[in-house]
Amino acid sequence: MDEKTVVPSPVELDGSERFVGVDASVLDFWRFAMNDLRMNNVRGYLAEFLVARAVGASGHRVEWDAYDVLTPDGVRVEVKVRGYLQSWAQKQVRLGSFQIKAADSWDHATGEYRGQQGWNADVYVLCVHTAREHAAYDVLDVAQWEFYVLPRQVVVDRAGAAMSLAWVSEQTGGPTAYAELDRAIKDAAAAE
Repeated sequence: MDEKTVVPSPVELDGSERFVGVDASVLDFWRFAMNDLRMNNVRGYLAEFLVARAVGASGHRVEWDAYDVLTPDGVRVEVKVRGYLQSWAQKQVRLGSFQIKAADSWDHATGEYRGQQGWNADVYVLCVHTAREHAAYDVLDVAQWEFYVLPRQVVVDRAGAAMSLAWVSEQTGGPTAYAELDRAIKDAAAAE
């Protein structure tokens, strides 16, 4: 008989918790691992956090879930992020295109793939950090972010093809202000 392990909910941490056997706290670890919000993986987590806050999502980020944010209304949102500046030396300041391919749907609760590739979100939010000079870079300033909201079908129709920012802007009518992001996501989900 194949038994599955029951995974408990994550423990809420505030950063003050101490490691056993090491003179360090969880906050020390966070500072070590996520001190540079320009790093692509951390910037991605931050973009997911911003979208989750905009829609009032209360759940935690789940690393291998089929989508990034679940709204209180049940809309599944995938968040993709790009930035002009990187945390390493660049010969050229430029923005890469977005590309969203069909993916397997992993169920973290069962530890299994659901067996079918597809586009697993109802709405896609493409986030761009717009600073082009390191002296002006402030990843914590929401005004330096642009948010583009695409309904699922627009992404499916692209079938994994690259999407330049110009193309995305044309499809969405331009960026959505952070204060309007919740409404734009609801509207995009309703369009499906």
